[in-house]
Amino acid sequence: MIRLPLLDHWPPQRFPDPSQALADPPGLLAFGGDLSPERLRAAYAQGVFPWFNEGEPILWWSPDPRCVFRTERLRQPNRSLRRLLLRCGWHVTVDRDFAGVMQSCAAPRDGQPGTWISEEMIQAYLALHARGDAHSVEVWDGDRLVGGVYGVASGRLFSGESMFSRESGGSKVALLALARLLHAWGCPLLDAQVSNPHLLGLGAEEIPRSTFLASLRTLSTAVLDEGVWRRVEPTLATALLSTP
Repeated sequence: MIRLPLLDHWPPQRFPDPSQALADPPGLLAFGGDLSPERLRAAYAQGVFPWFNEGEPILWWSPDPRCVFRTERLRQPNRSLRRLLLRCGWHVTVDRDFAGVMQSCAAPRDGQPGTWISEEMIQAYLALHARGDAHSVEVWDGDRLVGGVYGVASGRLFSGESMFSRESGGSKVALLALARLLHAWGCPLLDAQVSNPHLLGLGAEEIPRSTFLASLRTLSTAVLDEGVWRRVEPTLATALLSTP
């Protein structure tokens, strides 16, 4: 009988080896603990992330295979997205409305009864954002938020948590802007965690967990000037979308 580690009394920096994650459900590694900034930072640096529904204990995951985007490939828009960028008149910002992006991602989608992004999760990632570890990309039509993506930075690797669209293509524009920024900053991977047909259709790929963790060990310790996030002006972020 396999016993899942309970993290309630573990130091926040410590997690089980991801190779110990269960095969069923795939990638489940541990439960319990808390969502403190210290534990969340340590989790992402070790290839682990929380994912659980409201009313459940905190569940920690490290799936195999891992779903990732390569920022070099993702930064090139396809024909339909290029046409959208030419006609939409949208503009893009970074870290202007992190809370708004999270709340929009948490809103129930069509055909879904609820969301895993609970108020507990929102408050935890807002605290992480306040420390400069979590970031968002927003897409605006005038003053209306029409798309966005948020996630956590670990050195030169960015883990995307969720994205949303209020207008068709809004999340794709946010993802493209994020990929172009990451590529410009020397960040080759955008972690998408768990694959699904939508992500794979956008250009994500599955790689073995061991390959991902080997890259993570290098990228998470590589220095990235945290100020780059603060120095992105809206005109620069939007201009990134119009360059070939």
